Amino acid sequence: MLGTKGKMTQVFDEKGVVHAATAITATPMVVTQVKSKDADGYEAVQVGTGTRREKNVNGAQKGHLKDLPMVRTFREMPLEGEAKRGDTIDISIFVPGDVVVVSAISKGKGFQGVVKRHGFRGGPRSHGQKNKERAPGSIGGGGRAGGRVVKGMRMAGRMGGDRVTVKNLRVLQVDTETNTILISGAVPGRPGTLVEIRG
Repeated sequence: MLGTKGKMTQVFDEKGVVHAATAITATPMVVTQVKSKDADGYEAVQVGTGTRREKNVNGAQKGHLKDLPMVRTFREMPLEGEAKRGDTIDISIFVPGDVVVVSAISKGKGFQGVVKRHGFRGGPRSHGQKNKERAPGSIGGGGRAGGRVVKGMRMAGRMGGDRVTVKNLRVLQVDTETNTILISGAVPGRPGTLVEIRG
Protein backbone atom coordinates (compact mmCIF):
# COMPACT_ATOMS: atom_id res chain seq x y z
CA MET A 1 0.00 0.00 0.00
CA LEU A 2 1.05 3.60 -0.59
CA GLY A 3 0.04 6.22 1.94
CA THR A 4 0.84 9.59 3.47
CA LYS A 5 2.44 9.80 6.88
CA GLY A 6 0.44 11.67 9.50
CA LYS A 7 1.15 12.50 13.12
CA MET A 8 2.03 10.12 15.94
CA THR A 9 -0.43 9.11 18.63
CA GLN A 10 -0.84 6.38 21.23
CA VAL A 11 -3.15 3.37 21.26
CA PHE A 12 -4.26 1.20 24.19
CA ASP A 13 -4.67 -2.52 23.46
CA GLU A 14 -7.18 -4.87 25.08
CA LYS A 15 -4.78 -5.48 28.00
CA GLY A 16 -4.47 -1.76 28.71
CA VAL A 17 -0.89 -1.52 27.41
CA VAL A 18 -0.12 1.71 25.57
CA HIS A 19 1.67 1.63 22.20
CA ALA A 20 3.21 4.53 20.29
CA ALA A 21 1.65 4.61 16.82
CA THR A 22 1.96 6.48 13.54
CA ALA A 23 -1.19 7.36 11.59
CA ILE A 24 -0.95 6.77 7.83
CA THR A 25 -3.64 7.88 5.39
CA ALA A 26 -3.80 5.41 2.51
CA THR A 27 -6.40 6.22 -0.13
CA PRO A 28 -7.36 3.34 -2.48
CA MET A 29 -4.77 2.57 -5.17
CA VAL A 30 -5.70 1.99 -8.82
CA VAL A 31 -3.97 -0.61 -10.99
CA THR A 32 -2.82 1.45 -14.00
CA GLN A 33 -0.85 -1.24 -15.86
CA VAL A 34 -0.11 -4.96 -15.62
CA LYS A 35 3.31 -5.89 -17.01
CA SER A 36 3.76 -9.38 -18.44
CA LYS A 37 6.74 -11.58 -19.25
CA ASP A 38 5.89 -11.57 -22.97
CA ALA A 39 5.49 -7.82 -23.48
CA ASP A 40 7.86 -6.37 -20.87
CA GLY A 41 10.24 -9.18 -19.94
CA TYR A 42 9.07 -9.38 -16.31
CA GLU A 43 5.88 -9.59 -14.30
CA ALA A 44 4.80 -6.61 -12.22
CA VAL A 45 1.85 -4.39 -11.49
CA GLN A 46 1.91 -0.60 -11.73
CA VAL A 47 -0.33 1.21 -9.26
CA GLY A 48 -1.23 4.86 -8.79
CA THR A 49 -2.46 6.80 -5.79
CA GLY A 50 -3.57 10.35 -5.01
CA THR A 51 -5.42 12.71 -7.33
CA ARG A 52 -4.46 15.51 -9.72
CA ARG A 53 -6.43 18.01 -11.72
CA GLU A 54 -6.57 17.03 -15.36
CA LYS A 55 -5.11 20.34 -16.53
CA ASN A 56 -1.92 19.55 -14.56
CA VAL A 57 -1.38 16.16 -16.23
CA ASN A 58 0.73 15.96 -19.39
CA GLY A 59 -0.49 14.33 -22.59
CA ALA A 60 1.50 11.13 -22.24
CA GLN A 61 0.09 10.44 -18.79
CA LYS A 62 -3.44 11.31 -19.93
CA GLY A 63 -3.12 8.65 -22.62
CA HIS A 64 -1.69 6.18 -20.13
CA LEU A 65 -4.55 6.86 -17.67
CA LYS A 66 -7.31 6.77 -20.29
CA ASP A 67 -10.62 5.79 -18.61
CA LEU A 68 -8.92 5.89 -15.17
CA PRO A 69 -8.73 8.61 -12.49
CA MET A 70 -5.84 11.07 -12.79
CA VAL A 71 -3.49 9.72 -10.10
CA ARG A 72 -0.58 11.66 -8.64
CA THR A 73 2.04 9.01 -7.84
CA PHE A 74 3.02 5.78 -9.60
CA ARG A 75 4.82 2.78 -8.14
CA GLU A 76 5.66 -0.63 -9.52
CA MET A 77 5.33 -3.74 -7.38
CA PRO A 78 5.86 -7.48 -7.93
CA LEU A 79 2.75 -9.21 -9.22
CA GLU A 80 1.20 -11.58 -6.69
CA GLY A 81 -1.95 -13.38 -7.83
CA GLU A 82 -4.40 -12.00 -10.36
CA ALA A 83 -4.74 -8.32 -11.25
CA LYS A 84 -6.19 -6.36 -14.14
CA ARG A 85 -6.13 -2.71 -15.20
CA GLY A 86 -8.66 -0.61 -13.28
CA ASP A 87 -8.72 -2.75 -10.12
CA THR A 88 -8.63 -0.88 -6.82
CA ILE A 89 -6.69 -1.90 -3.72
CA ASP A 90 -7.58 -0.43 -0.32
CA ILE A 91 -6.36 -0.84 3.26
CA SER A 92 -8.80 -3.67 3.94
CA ILE A 93 -5.97 -6.00 2.81
CA PHE A 94 -4.45 -5.36 6.28
CA VAL A 95 -5.92 -6.51 9.59
CA PRO A 96 -4.82 -5.60 13.15
CA GLY A 97 -1.90 -7.78 14.20
CA ASP A 98 -0.27 -7.97 10.76
CA VAL A 99 3.51 -7.52 10.73
CA VAL A 100 4.55 -5.03 8.02
CA VAL A 101 7.63 -3.41 6.53
CA VAL A 102 7.51 0.37 5.98
CA SER A 103 9.82 2.33 3.64
CA ALA A 104 10.03 6.11 3.16
CA ILE A 105 12.47 8.96 2.58
CA SER A 106 13.92 10.12 5.92
CA LYS A 107 14.04 13.73 7.09
CA GLY A 108 16.86 15.78 5.57
CA LYS A 109 19.17 17.18 8.25
CA GLY A 110 21.58 19.19 6.11
CA PHE A 111 25.36 19.27 6.55
CA GLN A 112 26.28 17.60 9.86
CA GLY A 113 29.52 16.77 11.63
CA VAL A 114 30.86 13.33 12.51
CA VAL A 115 29.46 13.31 16.07
CA LYS A 116 25.86 13.66 14.90
CA ARG A 117 26.25 11.85 11.58
CA HIS A 118 28.28 8.81 12.66
CA GLY A 119 28.19 8.84 16.47
CA PHE A 120 31.87 9.74 17.00
CA ARG A 121 32.81 10.41 20.62
CA GLY A 122 34.96 13.48 19.94
CA GLY A 123 38.19 14.53 21.64
CA PRO A 124 38.96 14.91 25.37
CA ARG A 125 37.33 17.85 27.17
CA SER A 126 40.43 18.78 29.15
CA HIS A 127 44.17 19.56 28.90
CA GLY A 128 43.93 22.60 26.68
CA GLN A 129 41.47 21.20 24.14
CA LYS A 130 39.87 24.40 22.98
CA ASN A 131 38.32 23.65 19.57
CA LYS A 132 38.70 19.89 19.03
CA GLU A 133 35.82 18.53 21.09
CA ARG A 134 33.75 17.45 18.06
CA ALA A 135 36.59 17.11 15.53
CA PRO A 136 36.93 13.87 13.52
CA GLY A 137 40.62 13.28 14.28
CA SER A 138 43.05 11.59 11.89
CA ILE A 139 41.68 10.44 8.52
CA GLY A 140 44.73 8.58 7.16
CA GLY A 141 48.32 9.15 6.14
CA GLY A 142 51.49 7.46 7.43
CA GLY A 143 51.35 3.69 7.26
CA ARG A 144 47.59 3.48 7.18
CA ALA A 145 46.27 2.40 3.74
CA GLY A 146 49.42 3.55 1.99
CA GLY A 147 49.27 7.22 2.96
CA ARG A 148 45.90 8.00 1.41
CA VAL A 149 42.34 8.52 2.55
CA VAL A 150 40.48 5.24 1.99
CA LYS A 151 37.13 5.14 0.20
CA GLY A 152 34.16 5.19 2.53
CA MET A 153 35.94 7.12 5.30
CA ARG A 154 33.31 8.48 7.65
CA MET A 155 33.39 12.27 7.57
CA ALA A 156 31.10 15.26 7.91
CA GLY A 157 28.57 15.72 5.12
CA ARG A 158 24.95 15.77 4.06
CA MET A 159 22.78 13.71 6.40
CA GLY A 160 19.25 12.37 5.93
CA GLY A 161 17.10 12.31 2.82
CA ASP A 162 17.77 8.59 2.33
CA ARG A 163 15.34 5.75 1.69
CA VAL A 164 14.91 4.04 5.07
CA THR A 165 13.15 0.72 5.67
CA VAL A 166 11.79 -0.26 9.10
CA LYS A 167 10.87 -3.90 9.64
CA ASN A 168 8.67 -5.76 12.13
CA LEU A 169 6.09 -3.04 12.71
CA ARG A 170 2.59 -4.16 13.70
CA VAL A 171 -0.74 -2.93 12.40
CA LEU A 172 -2.73 -1.70 15.41
CA GLN A 173 -5.92 -0.36 13.83
CA VAL A 174 -7.48 -0.18 10.36
CA ASP A 175 -10.27 2.32 9.61
CA THR A 176 -11.68 1.75 6.11
CA GLU A 177 -14.10 4.70 6.39
CA THR A 178 -11.35 7.31 6.78
CA ASN A 179 -8.65 5.22 4.96
CA THR A 180 -6.43 5.48 8.03
CA ILE A 181 -4.11 2.78 9.31
CA LEU A 182 -2.29 2.97 12.66
CA ILE A 183 1.14 1.29 12.72
CA SER A 184 3.18 0.70 15.87
CA GLY A 185 6.35 2.72 16.38
CA ALA A 186 7.95 5.46 14.33
CA VAL A 187 8.01 5.66 10.53
CA PRO A 188 10.71 7.50 8.52
CA GLY A 189 10.05 10.99 7.16
CA ARG A 190 8.07 14.07 8.13
CA PRO A 191 4.26 14.30 8.20
CA GLY A 192 3.16 14.31 4.55
CA THR A 193 5.89 11.94 3.34
CA LEU A 194 4.85 9.20 0.91
CA VAL A 195 5.32 5.83 2.63
CA GLU A 196 5.22 2.30 1.26
CA ILE A 197 3.67 -0.43 3.42
CA ARG A 198 4.43 -4.06 2.55
CA GLY A 199 2.96 -7.12 4.24
